[in-house]
Amino acid sequence: MVSDIARAGWQDGAWGLVTRLGDADGSATHRYLSHLIGGDAAARDLSDAVHALCAVHGHQPGIADEALTHGVQPEAADWLDAVASGFVAERAYLATLTAAVGPAPSTPAQAASEAAMIGQRHTLDTLARSGRRGCATGAVAALVTDWRSIRGVLDRAARRFGADVAPDSLPLDAETATWVGMLGGTPGVERAISFGAQQLFAQHRGLFDLLEARASARDA
Repeated sequence: MVSDIARAGWQDGAWGLVTRLGDADGSATHRYLSHLIGGDAAARDLSDAVHALCAVHGHQPGIADEALTHGVQPEAADWLDAVASGFVAERAYLATLTAAVGPAPSTPAQAASEAAMIGQRHTLDTLARSGRRGCATGAVAALVTDWRSIRGVLDRAARRFGADVAPDSLPLDAETATWVGMLGGTPGVERAISFGAQQLFAQHRGLFDLLEARASARDA
């Protein structure tokens, strides 16, 4: 969840739009994420979540790298570089956990699930490459804030499967709030930031919907 400090500092403007979207549609509000973090989640469900998150976010370049390369908002370069650098460590954590949890659990309609995850990854890459000023910024800002909730799943899996819990490598929410507040300098850019964030949150919710459906299929 977004820190109270970051929330208090930017109630309005672009960052306010991102935080309100996160409060309504971020991963922390999804019941299946709460299930995974809770102590009653089956090992196979945690394993499935790790593999899915690696499929969507474990590739290089990530969306921060793509946004930095395309440079639609050059003034965002320092922040995007910090996020991209942080995700190097996050991807390494995902790789470590993928090895620790073992193979993904056998699940009906596996091919359809894989296609859905490829589609989600493609959508995120498209957002990051958008030529609309602010779109990629919003998607990356939403990823940074939402990843804190997703980290709860990864850290739970690490403890369950005997791996070390890696330190959080991403910029603090307060830093992201400052940058996004500055980058959303016009109503048009604010709308683009809001759109990018909304789409990122929607893709993450879709991923947890898919994971929940896969768990139900395994239990059927």
